[in-house]
Amino acid sequence: MMPVWAEVALKLVGCLLAFLTLPLLVGQLEHKTMAHMQSRLGPMYAGGFHGWAQLVADGVKFAQKEQIVPAAADSVVFRLAPVVALLPYLLVLAVIPIGPGEQVAQALDVGLFFALAVISVAVLGPIMAGWASANKYALLGGLRAAAQLLAYELPLVLAAASAAMAAGTLSLPGIVEQWRWWWLPYQGVAAVVFFTAGLAELRRPPFDMPVADAEIVFGPYTEYTGLRFAFFLLAEYAGIVVFAALTTVLFLGGWRGPFLDVQLGWLWTLIKVMALSFAVIWLRVSYPRLRADQLQRFAWTVLVPLSFAQLLLTGVVEVARA
Repeated sequence: MMPVWAEVALKLVGCLLAFLTLPLLVGQLEHKTMAHMQSRLGPMYAGGFHGWAQLVADGVKFAQKEQIVPAAADSVVFRLAPVVALLPYLLVLAVIPIGPGEQVAQALDVGLFFALAVISVAVLGPIMAGWASANKYALLGGLRAAAQLLAYELPLVLAAASAAMAAGTLSLPGIVEQWRWWWLPYQGVAAVVFFTAGLAELRRPPFDMPVADAEIVFGPYTEYTGLRFAFFLLAEYAGIVVFAALTTVLFLGGWRGPFLDVQLGWLWTLIKVMALSFAVIWLRVSYPRLRADQLQRFAWTVLVPLSFAQLLLTGVVEVARA
């Protein structure tokens, strides 16, 4: 029997490998998917077969670039911002169950609350970057990121609360165990709201106002170079993986269902996560960026009422079933 310390170490190593590998796979998927959808080749040479090593080559390139800190910047906050943007997703990944009893951290009774609380911290990275850069465009990008968080955090939490209410628990493995196939129509609105609000919190198109290149260069990341800039890119792709995994656990049955009765464990969870990541990329190609007023209006007049309606429906159904 494996000692406890060895089991914990093995899980930690696996979590770090997944954290470093899955975002790179999503990044490569984005490169190739966008290329095919836009009728171009995309990465083809780095690594040989369809440019599989393009992101590795990009990582080497970023590592070789000079690390520049603007003279007027708050150097401590400027250097800390990429870590603050990236670390929360690693912590959340550690509590997400990928199979029966398969997660790095011990199952928390309030795992959903922990995940949502930690994810909300990630937005501090762009805000810190914008504030510390001593650049008006970077500051505007950071403020836009804060405005999006205020608008989309409410529907995100309400949608997740609907799934927790239906399952009768805040434990992520508990929600998966309580999941049934009829949750697809029952919690369908909550799933769409959660996924859409997650896109906005990640500042992914069509909600990428904080990095609108035609208006504010590259938003809060304008002054970043080298590995610090690469950390922000890694945080974006890691966020896609984490939100896809949370959507899978809350609304698609995790390692169970909805379309296979065969127990594939973590592999079935991973397939769903990659499918949702593909949907994120598809939306980037398909829809133009929203204006700031459209972005806020969509949150407060569409997503918030829908999430409240779903929460009310869930409450009525669960009281009737009790």
